[in-house]
Amino acid sequence: MTQIRDAAPARLPAAEPKGRIGATLSPLKPLLPYALRYKSTITLALIALVVASGATLSLPAAVRGMIDHGFSADSAGAVNAYFGAMIAVAATLAIASATRYYFVMTLGERVVADLRADLFKHLASLDAAFYDTAKTGELLSRLTADTTLLKSAFGSSASVALRNFFMFIGAVLMMFATSPKLAGMALAAIPVVVLPLIASGRSVRRRSKHAQDTLAQASAYAGENLSAIRAMQANGAQTFTVARFKRAVENAFEAAQAATLMRALVTAGVILVVFTGVVGVLWLGAQDVLAGRMSSGLLSQFVLYAVLGASSLGELSSVWSEVSAAAGAATRIAEILAVKPAIVAPAHPAPPPPRWEGAIAFDHVAFAYPTAPDRSALRDFTLGVKPGERVALVGPSGAGKSTIFSLLLRFYDVDGGAISLDGVDIRAFDPLDLRRAIALAPQDPVIFGVSVAENIAYGREGASQEAIVSAAKRAQAHDFISALPEGYETMLGERGVTLSGGQRQRLAIARAILADAPVLLLDEATSALDAENEAAVQAALHDVMEGRTSIVIAHRLATVLEADRIVVLDEGRIVEEGTHATLSAAGGLYARLAKLQFDTERGAAA
Repeated sequence: MTQIRDAAPARLPAAEPKGRIGATLSPLKPLLPYALRYKSTITLALIALVVASGATLSLPAAVRGMIDHGFSADSAGAVNAYFGAMIAVAATLAIASATRYYFVMTLGERVVADLRADLFKHLASLDAAFYDTAKTGELLSRLTADTTLLKSAFGSSASVALRNFFMFIGAVLMMFATSPKLAGMALAAIPVVVLPLIASGRSVRRRSKHAQDTLAQASAYAGENLSAIRAMQANGAQTFTVARFKRAVENAFEAAQAATLMRALVTAGVILVVFTGVVGVLWLGAQDVLAGRMSSGLLSQFVLYAVLGASSLGELSSVWSEVSAAAGAATRIAEILAVKPAIVAPAHPAPPPPRWEGAIAFDHVAFAYPTAPDRSALRDFTLGVKPGERVALVGPSGAGKSTIFSLLLRFYDVDGGAISLDGVDIRAFDPLDLRRAIALAPQDPVIFGVSVAENIAYGREGASQEAIVSAAKRAQAHDFISALPEGYETMLGERGVTLSGGQRQRLAIARAILADAPVLLLDEATSALDAENEAAVQAALHDVMEGRTSIVIAHRLATVLEADRIVVLDEGRIVEEGTHATLSAAGGLYARLAKLQFDTERGAAA
């Protein structure tokens, strides 16, 4: 994940504010627009908050009245009135608190849902170079665990913070209205509380981010191994894998424990200082009562306001730690949002033609993968493919065959030269328009954990059932699909683990057939089929390729013989070009590869 962590957070300020409060809260600022989309929800929550705070702050005044009027028979009517008022206040407080909680929690859920959708959309837009180094498990951790932390920041934490802020301000004002002298003494202790609290925010945020990073690494390791559970079990690696994951989980626990310890120490310190100050001030108030300078009811009122203020400040300290942790999660999310895709549509993309011809041209192309910039995958590569022509790419492993497909699909951009489709540089098109003109049947097809029909129609979600069935029949997949428990509606396991290799490949071919694109890219699309099915699918592909430009990565001779032209690659360059007969007679690389295959097949047959 180096690429993520090293990326400059484009959606954050270039530098953190100098103030510690700003430094802690700045990662959350990019998320404010998500909340501000729902101004009516915020307004209703604030109204409920004001009502609830006002109801709570009126209770100490009622208590003062009861105490000062006494509990004699003469004051029974007044006492009853005070108790009745307290019940009404309690009912108002209950309704307002429930309303505030509902709207604030709904806001938090809404903000996180929108953020997750935007984050996934952004991840879907990032190019292949990003995913060459990114770990899927860690990205999922940011998409789920980190956004859950933010939900508490915009939900419960925001609710508690606003409630206690209002309560603290209201309690302070009422303390001054009750006894300015005692209130001034009580407030003198606030800087002792607030300054260490603010100073701890950056440390809490840093520790919380480290804990999330560690957990994400553990999640990435688990996801990687669970997706390859058969390989793990087949190699007897369960014990080692479980032990390694346990170590990763322990590291995550220790990091989280360190962050929690910091938050606990901050909370304990705040509570100790706050309530020690309150007790000291109350002792002074008790002296005033004994001296006759203050009534018992007035002191009781001040005590209640002081307790409300102190408890609110203590709650704010706890919330501050939670907000600091959420800021750490926001930083991790911002790191992803700051990564810009290298493959984007131009400002004014070229419109796709009404009908593609399928003419392809590689013009002196040079390319090296971002993960291996010193090793050229293609060198001065020039190749033209006429509309409707079938070209087979042959060569040893690492010759650059798959790279040609990746560049034509614009998963990467060339380092030098150009690639054109119908005479237009493919970089001039919107990548979505370009890829709609190309159908791909890879050697290792991706099957999703949805229905068979949805897998065939992947990327063509509006396709009719008749078109899906027709594509399956042409790919020789209809018979085995019909034999499944629910036919085309059968749900497949993740990555298609319930299907054989040949069945997965036939579904991928059906997907390419349904795409009905003018350009077909076939990466040895029949390699996993037996001889009988291979012949049937070859016939289907022969029909599908008719009138379409087709480029085939070929390892098997049967595929090569169907091609109009064979292009032989070695170390990123074209070394031979021609038909099977001419290349075999030339005695070059193709002849050696063909002989090796013949010898292998003859040995297998023997």
